[in-house]
Amino acid sequence: MTGLALPNSPNPLAALKRLAAFIGPGYLVAVGYMDPGNWATSLAAGSQYGYALLSVVLIASLLAMLLQALAIRVGIATGKDLAQLSAERFSPLTGKLLWVAAELAIVATDLAELIGTAIALHLLFGLPLFYGILLTGLDAVLILLLHRRGMKPLEAFVIGTTGLIVGAFLFQVIVLKPDAGAVVAGLVPRADWLADGTALYLAAGILGATIMPHNLYLHTALVQARPAVPAEKPRAIRYATIDSTLALTVALFVNGAILVVAGTAFTGAAGALDFQMAYKLLEPVVGVGLAAVAFAGALLASGLNATVTATLAGQIVMEGFLALKLSPALRRLLTRSLALVPAALVAAVYGESAAEGLLVASQVILSLQLPFAVVPLLLIAGDRQRMGALVAPRWQQIGGWGATALVIGLNSVMLINLV
Repeated sequence: MTGLALPNSPNPLAALKRLAAFIGPGYLVAVGYMDPGNWATSLAAGSQYGYALLSVVLIASLLAMLLQALAIRVGIATGKDLAQLSAERFSPLTGKLLWVAAELAIVATDLAELIGTAIALHLLFGLPLFYGILLTGLDAVLILLLHRRGMKPLEAFVIGTTGLIVGAFLFQVIVLKPDAGAVVAGLVPRADWLADGTALYLAAGILGATIMPHNLYLHTALVQARPAVPAEKPRAIRYATIDSTLALTVALFVNGAILVVAGTAFTGAAGALDFQMAYKLLEPVVGVGLAAVAFAGALLASGLNATVTATLAGQIVMEGFLALKLSPALRRLLTRSLALVPAALVAAVYGESAAEGLLVASQVILSLQLPFAVVPLLLIAGDRQRMGALVAPRWQQIGGWGATALVIGLNSVMLINLV
């Protein structure tokens, strides 16, 4: 990260106005860090281990801030997105393989989003999960209407619904009154859960669900919507990093709040807590009917939010790797169809619990795809020939490679546990 202090300016008001021009892309990216997949892992972790794995949420969020700062630097310094740069830097075969990995990650993301949205519709309105999954195919209309009006309406929609999510969990945390001392203690990493296979698996799941591959492609493209002349690029990087870090801090609160709510209200639940159980248990435990409705409403907003960013990322990846441009609605229908078919089949044949299991499985796929986005990002960020004077500082490169090693290590543990 490039630092969060506002750039030096003789006029603080002018500096704030310039910063305001950069607000938006960070929140579009941040929604991927609080999508239904993150909910599933945080619910399971909180219900089984209380606040013990809160430190993993914090570590994952800090790593995400670092990687997104690198994505910002690459996008602004080169004027190109990660997909375009990868297609240029690597051989045609490697480029195609990276494209396939990116598309798999986007479909896996979309799978989690549509299942989460369908579950929210079921909780709020009693709509059968199968029909809720089918109904999510209509969100292409929403994407098309918003996209036709430009990026600002998309950003406003995302920021507005993010506010609803934050408000819902702030309300639940206030009502539950968790032990502040225990919450703070949970932010400190503990060695004892490293010997617990289930805890380690959940930690890997949290990390894999938090740092999402498509967000790296997305962010390198979004920051170009705020053009800067070469002399202004260092300042643009600082402003965009402030935007991103603040937005990811919001995501950190949401993911931490989900775990705290589960850890306060449902600790000791038999097995992993799912959305249906959380919704049914929340009202009698909290004693406020609105808490359960707020939970389901926030889940719905989360699924709709992440739908927007997955569509944008899909366009960026396809155009960057293949130079193939599709309309937002067509791209949305293509991605959602690939995710909708398996989700609808599983819900129809095996029921809701299997569909939620498919949601968790999508996070495994995401975590496995992450190195295919992070490694190219780090190679390009450290390439002085492409980055020039804006090449990533050594501490960022070391931190990025350390984060990559951690992700690969935890993914390996997760695979071993699955086998």
